[in-house]
Amino acid sequence: QLKEEGNKYFQASDYEKAVQSYTQAIKLNKDKALQAVLYRNRAACFLKKEEYAKAASDASRAIDINASDIKALYRRSQALEKLGKLDQAFKDAQKCATIEPRNKNFQETLRRLGANIQEKLHIQFSTDSRVQKMFEILLDENSEKEKREKAANNLIVLGREEAGAERIFQNNGVSLLLQLIETKNAELILAAVRTLSGMCTGHKARATAILHYLGVDNICMWMSVDNEEISLAVCNLLQTITDCLLGQGKEEHHGKEEAVVLDTKKDLKVITMRLLDMLVSKKVSGQGRDRALNLLNKNIPRKDLKDHDNSRTIFVIDNGLKKILKVVGQIPEMPDCLPLTENTQLTASVLLNKLYDDLRCDPERDNYRVICEEYIKSKIDPQDMDKTLNAIQMVSGVLQGPFDLGNKLLGMKGVMEMMVALCGSEREIDQLVAVEALIHACTKLSRATFIISNGVTLLKEIYKKTKNEKIKIRALVGLCKLGSAGGTDYGLRQFAEGSTEKLAKQCRKWLCNTSIDARTRKWAVEGLAYLTLDADVKDDFVEDEPALQAMFELAKTSDKTILYSVASALVNCTNSYDTKELVPELVQLAKFSKQHVPEEHPKDKKDFVVKRVKRLLKAGVVSALACMVKADSVILTDQSKELVARVFLALCEDPKDRGTIVAQGGGKALIPLAVEGTEVGKIKASHALAKIAAISNPDMAFPGERVYEVVRPLVSLLNTERDGLQNYEALLGLTNFSGRSDKLR
Repeated sequence: QLKEEGNKYFQASDYEKAVQSYTQAIKLNKDKALQAVLYRNRAACFLKKEEYAKAASDASRAIDINASDIKALYRRSQALEKLGKLDQAFKDAQKCATIEPRNKNFQETLRRLGANIQEKLHIQFSTDSRVQKMFEILLDENSEKEKREKAANNLIVLGREEAGAERIFQNNGVSLLLQLIETKNAELILAAVRTLSGMCTGHKARATAILHYLGVDNICMWMSVDNEEISLAVCNLLQTITDCLLGQGKEEHHGKEEAVVLDTKKDLKVITMRLLDMLVSKKVSGQGRDRALNLLNKNIPRKDLKDHDNSRTIFVIDNGLKKILKVVGQIPEMPDCLPLTENTQLTASVLLNKLYDDLRCDPERDNYRVICEEYIKSKIDPQDMDKTLNAIQMVSGVLQGPFDLGNKLLGMKGVMEMMVALCGSEREIDQLVAVEALIHACTKLSRATFIISNGVTLLKEIYKKTKNEKIKIRALVGLCKLGSAGGTDYGLRQFAEGSTEKLAKQCRKWLCNTSIDARTRKWAVEGLAYLTLDADVKDDFVEDEPALQAMFELAKTSDKTILYSVASALVNCTNSYDTKELVPELVQLAKFSKQHVPEEHPKDKKDFVVKRVKRLLKAGVVSALACMVKADSVILTDQSKELVARVFLALCEDPKDRGTIVAQGGGKALIPLAVEGTEVGKIKASHALAKIAAISNPDMAFPGERVYEVVRPLVSLLNTERDGLQNYEALLGLTNFSGRSDKLR
């Protein structure tokens, strides 16, 4: 009765009452077949009421009772289609068509659903809608954090694909990315900048358009922020754009791209000028200044000296040398100092050196020198000590860069006298700057002899009198440097027997004292880098495990200015520097003519060196070296890389130690050293790789794809100019590799 009532209401289009009648009937009824009919009918009512979820649910209950209920299947198919679940609706319609193949209605539904599914898939996978959806999520402040992060990552991936990058670019994406950057939300800024980097990679026209749309000033402003990740990401973006402008992109474009000849010189000049302006702006953070210096270091000097065009270097010297000198002359303790990091000034010194080395003739070098001299003259003022300090600090910086030029500046009237006068000043800062300048001045023996005669007494006075640890340690390093001016020559010791060990003991004590600031402890390593030329000092240092650990910890910090000192000390301890073979006849001749003959220290004999290497390995030297190699910094110069490669080769000498070296990341660290750096450094690193490859399981020593990167360094050793051992061990390594797989062979 209730069922009949429901049917009447349905035919009269009173679906609400029909639902009530069917619902009551379902509650009272126990017969399953009738139950299926009631659910099916109620589903029809819900379809008419456009309550599709309820309609699908009722139809499913009817199908659970009778799987081949064609009306229920069709109604569920209609409901699912309206809910957007096209694939499930298609399955139900397919079942209907199987039961009644001649029913045209079912065939038509199948065709319609098939077409809709194809279109939906096309829309879903078309990049346009993906891009649109991601921007919607990212720009909607109310969207969930997880969704935003996922959208940001997807956008970065899309930007790296050519099709994706083009779609973002065509669909107003650059302006939307600019909106993301302006949200001031660090995660969104990072995502936007990384997406832009991907879009610029290897596409000159797009990179130029993006550069003009964003504006160099804006890019430099974002790079100036005091957030390391953002600053680095923006730096990468600017590097990518610069690579494209210099024609160093990944892809070569043909056809339409070739038709547009872009003159990039103007853009490159604007970028260079803005980077130089960043160096002296107080608004720029220390991180930003470092990034600007890194970009100048990478892009201004010629990559290959055979290339005759050094116009970029000349442009920077004429327009920005004084700005670089200003950075080098900053004194962090002074109130008006620009924001700096611990690496800024050494990075600037490296830039000064690269620019100087890139000059082609004497007139160009004279121009460089004159600019430096004028800058110093404008700063030295006996009435204004602060300005004079900046001048002395600048000379220090140049001495750490183009040394010969620094020496000429030291010879200027009043500079040396000023340094000596400042050493006797009452102010701590005056003494600090002057002593540091003296230390950098006595790197060459010829200069050192002048300073030994004048400066040793001065430094000793400071060392004894001052109560300030910072100044004491620097005076000590000055003495260390002067004390080691004879190098490894036992007969040319500058100081009396035993005093070098005393200096070294004091350096080790400071190095282990964690209450002293890192900048001061760094000087202790600097001192040891000189003193370890003495074999007694090497032996004592390697025995002192806490001092070694302290040095390794410092090497792993963000301060990269220490890398060269650590590498030098380790080269000395492992005796991995070059030594000349002495011809006995010539030695006799020299003695007869009363010439000085270099003497070897008893503790520099092979068995002592082997013991030192074992101790260093035990103290964890490999992980420290691996950390140093990872430093993506201009401060890790080719000379520093060569020193690290020398140490690695010395460590790999004993086959029993090679497993330990691999386990601590030595294999991975050696690959970049074998690919980039000085010729000597690359050979040493390749030889160390050959020693490891000769006896190690390739899968363990160089897992995954890394093993393929080792082949080229090994092949580079197969050369008649290399010695027999290098050729032999490279062949052993290649033989070991060729047993691994066809691809490797």
